[in-house]
Amino acid sequence: MGDPTADSTAANAETLKQELKKLLTEILSNGGEMKDRVETDASSGALKAIDEAIRILNRLREVELKTPESDIPSSPPSPKVKVPKEFICTLSNQIMIEPVVIASGQTYEKRCITPMLMNESKCPKTKKDLSNTLWTPNHLADEMITQWCQANDFDRPKPSDETVAENPEMCKDGIESLLERISSPSSSLQDQTEAAKSLRYMTKKYLNDRVSFVAGFPNSITRLLTPLSALADSNSELQEHLVTTLFNISVVDKTRTVIAENPLVIPLLTKSLKQGTVETRRNSASALLSLSAIDSNKIILGKPEVIKALIDVIEEGDFLVSREAANTAYNICTVSPENLIRELMMRINGGSNADVLLSVLAMISAQECAVKMMLCLGFIRDLFTILRKSRCSKTCEHALVVVYNMCMRDKVATRMKVVNDEENQYGTFTKLAKQGSDGGVKIAKSILRWLKIYGTGKHPQTE
Repeated sequence: MGDPTADSTAANAETLKQELKKLLTEILSNGGEMKDRVETDASSGALKAIDEAIRILNRLREVELKTPESDIPSSPPSPKVKVPKEFICTLSNQIMIEPVVIASGQTYEKRCITPMLMNESKCPKTKKDLSNTLWTPNHLADEMITQWCQANDFDRPKPSDETVAENPEMCKDGIESLLERISSPSSSLQDQTEAAKSLRYMTKKYLNDRVSFVAGFPNSITRLLTPLSALADSNSELQEHLVTTLFNISVVDKTRTVIAENPLVIPLLTKSLKQGTVETRRNSASALLSLSAIDSNKIILGKPEVIKALIDVIEEGDFLVSREAANTAYNICTVSPENLIRELMMRINGGSNADVLLSVLAMISAQECAVKMMLCLGFIRDLFTILRKSRCSKTCEHALVVVYNMCMRDKVATRMKVVNDEENQYGTFTKLAKQGSDGGVKIAKSILRWLKIYGTGKHPQTE
């Protein structure tokens, strides 16, 4: 037969819990009485409510202490206490450590809501515009959570800078919410842009967000790029935020293959090299460079349409975009050189920015695979023609670098014979050793010295 005293105690405890739950809901729904107002009777009422809640918590503790020991099972142990949902942040799904209230009256964990408010002015829960993006500590909620933790012997993490530093990633629900706003057909352009801006900020600041964005969310890349693939003429601001987010997540080694293999990514980055803001174009080039660090991606990036787009932006002359595009070309050439070499040769022979494009060719000629491709395609003869006819000292200098790397660096006899024949017939390198840029003169003299060794059998003269 059950103990009537124990039954009464349990009933009292349940009643107190129901009263406390009702009171908590009322307090938290008022948002700590923030809502841009001065002290009123309503805020005084909130203080009375917190006092009443504390009284109930203390009474609940007393009641539970009276529970007979025999009513507490010794084995198995009692399940872990369940945290009231009112104490859980909807962004982190964890008990709030530093609850803060925003202009909508909703309460969130400080470390989750702060970075979101820096980039958008909507409440994550209500989706309504905020009158401001400020937050204030929700002392009422904090006190309630503290009292509950004490009453239930719950170990609540302590707020500290270290906590934020060790666990800075954006809350999972926050990423999902932003992706939903970006990819949903019902989202307005403004809402998509604000969500993309927040995601850009998060993936820039927090390393864990970059990793989890790809690994933790199905089809995250496709959802991210949906607005750009759906619209013929994308909004430039939205495009910039999405491309920059893509660049941010591409810097993580383990995400690069998945990103590049998504059929939307390379075409959109290629398009964004030439369309959009300056920041969009630069970050597109940076994203392509990051992706080109993986060998399997170089085959994807070595396609003719990508090569043409890279060379186009190199010719246009924006220093940062050109630099990133040239370095991407260098990476591609290590695995897939043919399309790149053919495109560069065609444009150089067509008289298109020979100085700029030869500088790219000089850079990639340091790779043996590029040298073999140029020799196979007969480009050495074209270089000799440029050296004989060009009046631009920098163009000649770059062409000399390519000739040296192709024929002189490894001292292959058959290659050096081609250079020697050019010198014997036209005196090309003797002329260039006497005029041109300092770098060009130096390289021409170096070629002549080696020709004396391998071409005529005579040792080079000491300078």
